[in-house]
Amino acid sequence: DVRLVVVLKNSCPPSQNALEISDHVVTYQIDGSNAIVLGETDLHNPKYDSLEVTDTFIDLDVDHSNIPEGLCVPTSTLHIYPSDALEKKFENHNRTIYTSAVVVIFSFTVLVFLLYDFVVGKLQKKVMDRINKQDMIVANVFPSAIRDRLYQAQGNALQQSQVVDQSTNSAGTENEMGTMGAAPLADLFPNTSIVFADIAGFTAWSSAREPQQVFILLENIYGALDTIANRYSIFKVETVGDCYVAAAGLPDPMENHAIIACKFSRDALKKMKEITHQMEVSLGPDTAALDLRVGIHSTTDVVFSHLHSGQVTAGVLRGERSRFQLFGDTMNTASRMESSGERDHIQVTQVTADLLTEAGYARWLIPRSTKIYVKGKGEMQTYWVRKAKVPAPKGSDMKSEMSTVDETNESDGGTSTGGSSGEYGHATEAIHTLTKTERLVEWDVALLTSLLQQIIASRGGVVKHIKSLSSEEKTIGTNGTVLEEFTPIIPLKRFEAEDLQQRQRPSSIEIGDKVKCQLRGYLSNVASMYKDNPFHNFEHANHVTASVKKLLTRIVNTDETNGLAKGNNKSTGKPSGVNLVDLAGHSYGITSDPLTQFSVVFSAIIHDVDHPGVPNSQLVKENTRSAQIYKNKSVAEQNSVELAWDMLMQDEYEDLRACIYQTKEDLYRFRQLVVNAVMATDIVDKELQAFRKARWETDFSENSVFLNPWGESDDSETDRENRKATIVIEHLIQASDVAHTMQHWHIYKSWNEKFFMECYQAYQEGRAESDPSEDWYKGEIGFFDYYVIPLAKKLQSCGVFGVSSDEYLNYANANRDEWVREGESLVKKFLAKYHRQQDREGTSDTSSRRDNNS
Repeated sequence: DVRLVVVLKNSCPPSQNALEISDHVVTYQIDGSNAIVLGETDLHNPKYDSLEVTDTFIDLDVDHSNIPEGLCVPTSTLHIYPSDALEKKFENHNRTIYTSAVVVIFSFTVLVFLLYDFVVGKLQKKVMDRINKQDMIVANVFPSAIRDRLYQAQGNALQQSQVVDQSTNSAGTENEMGTMGAAPLADLFPNTSIVFADIAGFTAWSSAREPQQVFILLENIYGALDTIANRYSIFKVETVGDCYVAAAGLPDPMENHAIIACKFSRDALKKMKEITHQMEVSLGPDTAALDLRVGIHSTTDVVFSHLHSGQVTAGVLRGERSRFQLFGDTMNTASRMESSGERDHIQVTQVTADLLTEAGYARWLIPRSTKIYVKGKGEMQTYWVRKAKVPAPKGSDMKSEMSTVDETNESDGGTSTGGSSGEYGHATEAIHTLTKTERLVEWDVALLTSLLQQIIASRGGVVKHIKSLSSEEKTIGTNGTVLEEFTPIIPLKRFEAEDLQQRQRPSSIEIGDKVKCQLRGYLSNVASMYKDNPFHNFEHANHVTASVKKLLTRIVNTDETNGLAKGNNKSTGKPSGVNLVDLAGHSYGITSDPLTQFSVVFSAIIHDVDHPGVPNSQLVKENTRSAQIYKNKSVAEQNSVELAWDMLMQDEYEDLRACIYQTKEDLYRFRQLVVNAVMATDIVDKELQAFRKARWETDFSENSVFLNPWGESDDSETDRENRKATIVIEHLIQASDVAHTMQHWHIYKSWNEKFFMECYQAYQEGRAESDPSEDWYKGEIGFFDYYVIPLAKKLQSCGVFGVSSDEYLNYANANRDEWVREGESLVKKFLAKYHRQQDREGTSDTSSRRDNNS
């Protein structure tokens, strides 16, 4: 039923109503055919006013003429409204539903578009990043002009390919577009200068370094050369191994290309000195001895003295790994200038010299005293280019056969790369002024500091005062000779698996400036205690230390080279690496105890302190005081331990000692490790050698049972591992002590010469019975056959040094073969060099006495 609310209203009030109708307003509820009076007032719901329907009607049967004055005939008006019941009956939510659905669909669509835009934007960013990276790679490989031509060629590649296909199908012949579908990008450059800069001594240096150290050096050197090349707008062609190739005058023409090439080379020599002196502190001995050897050849379309210089062909050689390359006789000649030059020198051809002279730079040139032979060209007159004046490091022995001119401030269109500015700043200045010994000390400080951080980390970061150990420090080593402290087994400290896994990161440990100052002071004093021997000197100690560090790194390095890689993790599919506990067991506990590693490195640094430059047998023969004290056994080695240890026990190094050990057990283990390691360097004592040989064969053979000095069996697992660790440590430092024999030929030859000079000097001073030059050749062969090569094989047998053991053995065999071929002539050269040095020193002494007398 339809329910309505009807309000009936009369237009006349009741007092004036002619029909005497009493109700003025009445509200009805209409429910179908029924009407119900709700009240005599307007009771409709005001909210329905907008839906109101009205109707007005008048009673036509009324005679208006008879209506008295003052009265009116009412007009009735119906006001019809829906009721609440009607609203509920016809209430419909479809509009809300439809509206909501539209809103949801719209929102979802907007969300999809936003998500799509985000994904597309992210993918586009990746694509753009990749394109930018590719552009950077292309920019590094190709000059900008060539790069633009490459892009243009790529845009026309399809069209060119179609043309080639049609031409090939119709004619069946090759054309100038070749087989790549487009014409090659190649040009002739008649005016250019090619620079070859090689790192002299790099091959030998790198043979004694870890791969990471090699790349650190190359990145620093090549990065600095790139900076200089960019400054002079020189194009870097490529780097081949340790050779840097650059070109001035291509692909962009350069009128003064010869001058720019020489200025680049002069700055490169100067920067090389800065970098190598700086990095010797971090990369170790002999780094500062590296130099650049530079060769330059120029081409020009101007003929000097009827000498044609040739030209350079340059372009993009397509195919896999295509790059911008240079070809022609000029490249070969520039390469010969470098290879026939000398370290820390710039050698240029006659054409380059003529260009410099023509430009007013003849003052830079020094004719080489002898002509050089160049394959395919015969003899050539070449020139040295004077270097910019560089302040020599304090105490350095840098000398050059060339005079230098101070042209650092010359206006040459570039910026000085001297020590006062540049990317290394004040730190470079400070390091550049250090002596070689001071730089080696700084390297030792950095190395031992890192090991001290590991020691402290293994103790949970605890460093306390060690006043309670003062009595032990005073009495340790006082009950006999150092050699009498030697023991076949050193009990290494064992760590639980949980301790190894939760060990604090060493890099988070700060040992403090006070400890560093004490460490630097101690090492400086150790360096001063080394005598100025040709071989047994502080530089040799650091060479041994570098080898110890390399071998220890091979033990500690957790990669597949140790034979401990466990394949891929089943859940991640990635290499699982090496478990620290397994690594500790594999190395017999050496890797888990940083005090052991510190002790071995420490022993390498101090093992030849105060070495007299003659063998122990001579000290015994001379009945020296040290020979008497140490009972004619391992005299020099025991003396080194005593001196270095006594100095370490001084009060001024108490904080340093507190970082090394905190307990009596650690103190005694540290002492024992140092004693055993240094005593291992005495390879002449037959009794010690026989004992070590027997112990090695017993412990590293299958089903072996070791008998101690009392003939008792002792094969407990812990003692066996400790004994193996002790043997490995001793052989590690033995191999390091003669590491030069198991490194690159040039390193071996250099140190062999130093040892010869030391032995021959002792002979000349009457401290040797026979002339070492007579048996030196055969003696070295025997040394390789009976000591060096067997020792290298033992490094392989113990199985803890990874690829280094193979490397050492290969170098030992190669050096032995090379010595067989060249040894006799080298001995003659050593002898001649010794006499030349003596003649120069004698002449210098005579001149000094003459000056004093005058």
